Amino acid sequence: MLSIFDYGIIIAVLLITLYFGLRYAKNQKSTEAYFSAKGRVPSWAIGMSLLATLISSVTFLGYPAEGYANNWILLVQGLMVPIVLLGTVWFIVPLYRKVIGLSTYEYFEKRFGNFARYYSSIAFVLRQFSGMGTVLYLLAVALSSMTNINTYWIILVVGSIIVIVNLLGGIEAVIWLDVFQGFMLFASGILCLLVIIFSVNGGFPEVWRVASENGRTGFGPYDLDFTRLTFVVMAINGAFYAIQKYGTDQTVIQRYLTARSDKSAIRASLMGILLTVPVWSLFMFIGTALFVYYTQQPLPDDVGPNSVFPYFIMTQLPVGVVGFILSAMISAAICSLSADLNSLAAVGIEDYYKKLRRDKVDNEYLRASRWMVAIAGVISMLIGFIYVELGSESILGIIFTLYAIFSGGIVGIFLLGIFTERANRQGINIAIVVCILFTAYAFLTSTEIEFGGESFLLLDLGEFNFTHNKMMLGVYSHLVVIIVGYIASLFFPKPELDSNLYYRGWKANRKFDRERGIES
Repeated sequence: MLSIFDYGIIIAVLLITLYFGLRYAKNQKSTEAYFSAKGRVPSWAIGMSLLATLISSVTFLGYPAEGYANNWILLVQGLMVPIVLLGTVWFIVPLYRKVIGLSTYEYFEKRFGNFARYYSSIAFVLRQFSGMGTVLYLLAVALSSMTNINTYWIILVVGSIIVIVNLLGGIEAVIWLDVFQGFMLFASGILCLLVIIFSVNGGFPEVWRVASENGRTGFGPYDLDFTRLTFVVMAINGAFYAIQKYGTDQTVIQRYLTARSDKSAIRASLMGILLTVPVWSLFMFIGTALFVYYTQQPLPDDVGPNSVFPYFIMTQLPVGVVGFILSAMISAAICSLSADLNSLAAVGIEDYYKKLRRDKVDNEYLRASRWMVAIAGVISMLIGFIYVELGSESILGIIFTLYAIFSGGIVGIFLLGIFTERANRQGINIAIVVCILFTAYAFLTSTEIEFGGESFLLLDLGEFNFTHNKMMLGVYSHLVVIIVGYIASLFFPKPELDSNLYYRGWKANRKFDRERGIES
C-alpha cells in the first residue's frame, strides 16, 4: 500500500495539473487562442509537447510489459519515425501552416473534396477514442493494483481533471503541462532503470547476458513473412505510421500551428521526433531489465507481464520515489489525453460545427468547442469503463492493430495529394470506397470471436481469408488507395490546383519567395 507521503506527492501533482488550466484560462478568449495559442509558445516547449503527446500510460506500462515478455520488435515502429521524417518534415510543416486554418483535414478537402475530408477526419476520431479509452484503462488497472482504489473511480477522477484543464486553459495549458510532464517522464524512467540494473546481481553485463540468452534482445524474427509479426512487418508498418502521425494526425499538426514561424515549427518537430525514440527505448529496456531481475528473484504466479512493472514499483522502490513514479505515470496519461481532447474538439469545430452553423460569431464557436471537450471526455471515460469490463493481456499489440485498422488509407490519400498533380477528387473517392471494402474484408476474415466455448471467424471464406498479420492491414490499405486512386484518376480530367497544395508547386513558390527575400 502507498504511504501518506506518496499520496501527498500524487495529490500535489494533480493540483499542479489543475493550476496549469487556471494559469492560462484568461488567455482563452477566441477559438484561435483556444486551439493554436496565437503563436505564444516557443519552439522548445512545442517540441516537449510533441514528446508528451506521443507518450502516455501506453508507453509507461505497455512498453515495459512487452520488453519483459518478448524482444524489442514492437520498438521497430518507433525507430522508423526519425528515419522517415528527417527527410520530409522540413516541407510538411510549412506546407500545412500555409494552406490550413486549424483542421488537418481541411487540406484533404482543398485537394480532393468533402468526401476525402470527412473520411479522414472520421478515421481520426475513431483512432483517438479507441486510443484514449486504452490509456485510461491501462492507467486505472495499474493504479488499482497498487492502491486498491476502484478502477472506475480512477478513470472518473483522472478523466475529470483532463476535461477541466482543457476547458479552462486550452492548447496553451496543455503544452506547458506537457513540458512539466516531459521532465518528470525522463527523470522517472531513468530512475527506475538505474534502480533495476543496480538491483540485478552482476549489474548491466548480467542484464545483457541473460536477456540475450533468453531471446529478450534484438528485433527479430527477420524473415520475409507477412503472416507473422516480423521485423519487416514492423518496419514497413512503422514507415507508414511515421507519415500518418506526423503528416496527417491532427494532434501533431495542431502543434505545428502553435509555433511563431515555419522555422520554429520545424525545430519543434525535430526536437519532438528525436526525443520520443529514446523514451520509447528507455521504457522497453526497463521491461528487459525486469525480466532479468525476476529470473534472480521469486515473482508471484499471479503477476503477469502487464503487472510486473507496477509490482516492482510497489515492492522495491522506497517511500517518496513510489509517489513520484506514480505521479509521472498519471501525468503522462493526463498530457496525452489532454492533447487528444483538444484535437478532437478542434476537428469537431472545424470539420463539422462550422459546416452546420456557418458565419457565426467566434464566441459561439468557442462555447461549442468547450462543449465538445466535455462530451469527448465523457465518451472517453465510458470507453475506458468498457475496456475494464472486457480486459486485455496484450494491450500494446491491440493498440497498434487498432491504429492499423483505423488508418484506413489516409497516408495513401496524403501521398497522392502531396506528390502527384494527376490524382483528382473522382479517383480518390473511388479509391476510398475500394479501401473501405478491402479493410472490411481483411478484418472480418481474420478476426476470431468466441461463442458457446468455440472460436470462429467473423467471416470465413476458406482459402480466400486474409492471413497476413493485422499490422500489415494498415499498410495494404494505403497501397490500395495509392494504386486505385492514381489509376482511377486517369479516367477523369486533370484537376486545376492551387500550387501550394502539392510538393512541386510549393517548392517552386518557396524558391520564388526566397529570391524576393521573403522568409517565414
